Amino acid sequence: MSAPPLVICLGNVVADHTFRVEDIPQPPAKIAARSYSIGAGGMAANAAIAVVRLGGRAAFWGRVGDDLNGEPLAQSLEQEGVDVAGLRRVPGGRTPVGAVLVDPRGERTIVSFRGSGLGTDPAWLPLDRIAGAAALCCDPRWPEGVAAAAAAARAAGVPVVLDGERSETRILVDLVPRVDHAIFSVPGLANYAPGRSPEEGLRQALASGPVKVAAVTQGEKGVLWLLPGHGKATRTPAFPVEATNTTGAGDVFHGAYALAIAEGMPTDRAMRFASAAGALRARDGATPTRAMVDELM
Repeated sequence: MSAPPLVICLGNVVADHTFRVEDIPQPPAKIAARSYSIGAGGMAANAAIAVVRLGGRAAFWGRVGDDLNGEPLAQSLEQEGVDVAGLRRVPGGRTPVGAVLVDPRGERTIVSFRGSGLGTDPAWLPLDRIAGAAALCCDPRWPEGVAAAAAAARAAGVPVVLDGERSETRILVDLVPRVDHAIFSVPGLANYAPGRSPEEGLRQALASGPVKVAAVTQGEKGVLWLLPGHGKATRTPAFPVEATNTTGAGDVFHGAYALAIAEGMPTDRAMRFASAAGALRARDGATPTRAMVDELM
């Protein structure tokens, strides 16, 4: 029996401090939280956890500091079954941290610190391992790392999925042509193609290089996606769930989509599979298992 496919997830890992509150007030304010938790977050890290829980193998490549937050994040990812051999502890660096306020409707406000002193040089990345992967999933928080890994993946014929989350326009414009699947959030697509409609933005992404799929996740409206040569974009409807915490739902979508591509699913099924995983994350505030996704589908 062959091993499950390996998805390498490159980018951000964050120490997420999550506070559940009755309401998110305007500052200045002082409020009590109903509950509190700390755990591994960040786009690529959440995607890696999703890959494992959905039945794949995942490796995380990224950077943390040698501060109080760094090693617990490495341990948290390891406990989830993620290979952290490509997680670099940077001496003197400060690990990314987020404070997440979640209200009873599942909406959230995030205060994030993206880390410092972590370096940008990707020369240490174990790029020779990419040939053994079935997909590479990247976020835009470390563009130098994405550029190096995506080039190695393209040379090895490994598909590359980009989490087109909100970022500087110049970064997204540089990264999109390097990938095979550009999957944006609504703010991310607006950053990438300012002033354009969602469908126009997706067409711009397809025209930028050898991009095979361009898509935008639109919450309750589902996912709008476009393939080269198609005259009209396709919409995959959202699964109707009652959200309790939308934090990380997009990250889980991207991890599930990357695993679906690694498993060889066609685009329409990959979109539906990823939508189900993201919906369950929003419903439960936790990353689902493969059995849960199959049942919802």
